[in-house]
Amino acid sequence: MRFTSEQRLDDGVLEREFTLGEIPGILWTPASAPAPLILLGHPPLGLRKMYPRLVARAQQSAAEGFATATIELPGSGDRPRWPAAEQAHADLRRAMEAGEPVSDEIVDALILPLVDKAVPEWQTALDSLLSLPEIGGPVGYSGGVISIGIRLAVVEPRVSAAVLFAGSFVPRAMFEEAGQVTIPLHVLLQWDDEGNDRQAALDLFDAFSSKEKSLHAHLGGHTGVPQFAGDAATQFFTRHLK
Repeated sequence: MRFTSEQRLDDGVLEREFTLGEIPGILWTPASAPAPLILLGHPPLGLRKMYPRLVARAQQSAAEGFATATIELPGSGDRPRWPAAEQAHADLRRAMEAGEPVSDEIVDALILPLVDKAVPEWQTALDSLLSLPEIGGPVGYSGGVISIGIRLAVVEPRVSAAVLFAGSFVPRAMFEEAGQVTIPLHVLLQWDDEGNDRQAALDLFDAFSSKEKSLHAHLGGHTGVPQFAGDAATQFFTRHLK
């Protein structure tokens, strides 16, 4: 891990950009250290586009004493192009613009390779982050793509709680993996999400084997998550990471 820039935000949070091989990322740390760590998941739209939302989540978490970090997903932002992923996105757009159902084949091609590539990268980032003196653990995962969160919850024992954002397509194979998830879960669902299959999100929640899991559904579309939903998610991490 190599830090490439550093700035102090208005609320005192230290923001540092880093690279991990070819993977860009950002780490936010509060003044109090060492701090528990929350990994900030996000859709594959690029860190620059997602930055306003990510930094808001990071500052909200820092106010409660958490460090947060995120990395660029494969094929996104300034990372090398990924032709197979671009083709899957093109197939998805074509189906949606034609008003056709999104087939299992499209969903599998869109999500499963992304999960297979991204999760080991998150684990490598976690190795480096936990070696820093300002990071004390334990670790939580917050956000989407929800299938990435599911896989991390199954294969990464250092992740001890997760806030998962429903709203991305979920391959059928991930429903089986969901049955292996046992860590505490806090799942956010936008009830009127125009791009999400609500029933599939409910079925996925039912599939989780966690003894503590809660579903928080709010009226509104994909980007209409209310502010208090973030407050509740932070309270969830306060219970489980502190």
